[in-house]
Amino acid sequence: MGFNVLVHPGLNQEAMFARGSATKGSTTNRNTRCEERLEERARIARELHDTLLQGFFSVSLQLQTMVNNLPADSTSKPRFTDLMLLMNRVLEQGRLMVQGLRSPQERQFFSLAEALAGVPRELGLSSDIRFRVLVEGLPKELRASLADEVYGIGREAIFNAFRHSQATQVEAKIEYRASGFRLSVRDNGCGIDPQHLRWGRNGHWGLQGMRERAERIGARLRILSRAALGTEVELWVPARIALVQNEISAVS
Repeated sequence: MGFNVLVHPGLNQEAMFARGSATKGSTTNRNTRCEERLEERARIARELHDTLLQGFFSVSLQLQTMVNNLPADSTSKPRFTDLMLLMNRVLEQGRLMVQGLRSPQERQFFSLAEALAGVPRELGLSSDIRFRVLVEGLPKELRASLADEVYGIGREAIFNAFRHSQATQVEAKIEYRASGFRLSVRDNGCGIDPQHLRWGRNGHWGLQGMRERAERIGARLRILSRAALGTEVELWVPARIALVQNEISAVS
């Protein structure tokens, strides 16, 4: 029995490497669109924080004051306490959503490796799973618009591995090569059902979201999975798309 493999190329690779000036123009347009999306996501994150989350927090404080003032033997106190717990969960989910909208640069991380290393703590994931981030090659500067999408894919892959794979070990590996940039996240868990791998699960948009991100930046996303042997998510981005111009010149 072989592995279940799903490859999702952002663009036809032969065409990608064969194009000349037209490709450069396409890359510039793609970067512009990515930067516009980053600005829009930052705006949404600010509005969510300043309106919805702040409003929920205010209600939560008032509710907590009311619960504290109830008599200890009040029959209503357990119901209000449960409501407080629900409110706190909603607030936490909202904070995580806002964090997901913001780019690694806005979180003041110094590198992609540091940003990915912080994902389990940021999302409150299990500390029982062994997790490490490896870096191979001399780190190079990724285009700002692309770095956010790469982080988003890595973040989702790490989240899925922690929450769904039943793994005991998860590893993220970042590789800087002359020909391009590679990110992989793998685990030793239960693997992904072939149907879920191909079509996703109802109500879950993680796999589809990673594919869409890869397509937006012209990258190749590959997911390999086999029952009881784990899953590997691999992202490959050619150097001319991934790296800023001076980094491309340095490795040419």
